[in-house]
Parts: sequence; C-alpha cells; structure tokens
Amino acid sequence: MHPNEFGMLSKNKIKLINSLTHSKYRQQEGLYIAEGTKLTETLLDAQRPIATIIATPQWLSAHTLPPSIEIVEADESEMKKITQLSTPSPVMALARIPTNQSTPNTPEGQLWLGLDNIRDPGNMGTIIRLAQWFGIDAIICNKGTVDCYNPKVVQATMGAIAHVNIHYTALNAFIATHQSEQWPVYGTFLEGRNLFQESLSASGMIVLGNEGQGISDEVAKEINKKILIPDFSGEGQKPESLNVSVAAAIVCAEFRRRTLG
Repeated sequence: MHPNEFGMLSKNKIKLINSLTHSKYRQQEGLYIAEGTKLTETLLDAQRPIATIIATPQWLSAHTLPPSIEIVEADESEMKKITQLSTPSPVMALARIPTNQSTPNTPEGQLWLGLDNIRDPGNMGTIIRLAQWFGIDAIICNKGTVDCYNPKVVQATMGAIAHVNIHYTALNAFIATHQSEQWPVYGTFLEGRNLFQESLSASGMIVLGNEGQGISDEVAKEINKKILIPDFSGEGQKPESLNVSVAAAIVCAEFRRRTLG
C-alpha cells in the first residue's frame, strides 16, 4: 500500500495546472510544471520541493514518494487534459519555485554564465543543461531573459534545472559590482579576440547575448574581455551566426579545457 493518500484530478486542479503555463501565475502560486519520468525523478533525487505529483496508477505503483507530496491519480485520458507535450507522459510534478532567490554576492573563484535577454525557451533550457555539464553552478540573467520555470525551458533542461542556481537581476549592475582582476567578465562579440588564442581565466563570467541582437549596449560597456568564436567556413561561405546555445557549448568547453593543464 502506498503511504500517501490519492486524490482525484479535479477541475480546479486542471485549471491550476493550465494557469502555470503563464509566468504571472507561476509567481503567484510559487509553482512550476515538470513533466515526465526523468524530470520528476531528478527533482525527487535532488530533494527539490514538490507540492503535487499527478500520475498514472502504473507509475505510482512503481514509485514510493515522500508523505509530504500530494498525489493525484489520473488515467491516460486525464493526463491528456493537462499535458504540455505532444504525447502525454505518465507523470507530472508541480514543483515549488525556490524562495531563496537573492542574488549571490561571492562569485570569486567560480565560473558563471550571464544571460543578456535570451528569449528562446529551447536555447535557455539547453544553456542550463550545459551549465550543469560543465560544472557551472550559477547563471545570472537580465530580467528580459525568458523565465527559467517556463514549461518549455524546464523540459529542455532534461533535469538540470534541479542542479543550477539561476538568478534574475540587472546584469550590468551585477557585473559592475563584482568584476575584478580575479573575476574577469568575458563576452562574445564580432570584434572580439580569437577564443582559441586568448588567455582565459579559470574563474569569471561568460556573457551570452540575445539571439538576434547580441549583447546589449548597457551590458557591453561593463565587459572587459571581448572574445570571438572564429569562423572556419572559408571565403564566400560565411554563415550568418551561431545559435547561442551552440556558442555557449563551444565557449564553456574551451574555458574548461584550459583547466586541464
């Protein structure tokens, strides 16, 4: 017998879930949607607070959940009413948005990312996933950056949302306050110095700009290290630009490669 009591998927619960696709209601309720077995299990393993789990009887019979979590049993037809995916998953978690969202103030010795108005949820989710892969503990976002608890972002993180600290603030002011010789701030620019030839610090911040506009002027003026991913395509074949999440992967990999000796 499962230690939790099961509830039913009520109209009010469906209404709540559907409202969480909007940032306003996520903030109001302090909840976000995490759909799928991998995402749910990652949140549980990381002991991230979960308010409710809605799942099929088959999924529930295979999992033991903490008694603090509200459990709602739903069949496949009911899961279709709440899914954000093209094919419904057997489980959805309503996880609690962390309340300790104050911006950290001691970045020295660490490598962080700064996101300047990244708008695409897929890019945002992939960058969060990359941050976990490369051991980057924190991401500082301008307030124009897409909400990291947007369901499409959460889905794209593949569970990394549970392991990376993400903070929203005025990025230019944050850089101005924390930048130092020991903690330089790098940004990707067309007029930057070749990433593969530039001296790179083991700590600091890497700033990535908006998909269409790049790094904004107000943030650019605070950056003291301009870098460029060189183009090897050859004369007359130059692509327009790199996707920002691809650029993030290249830059993070090069920074970490330098620490190998």
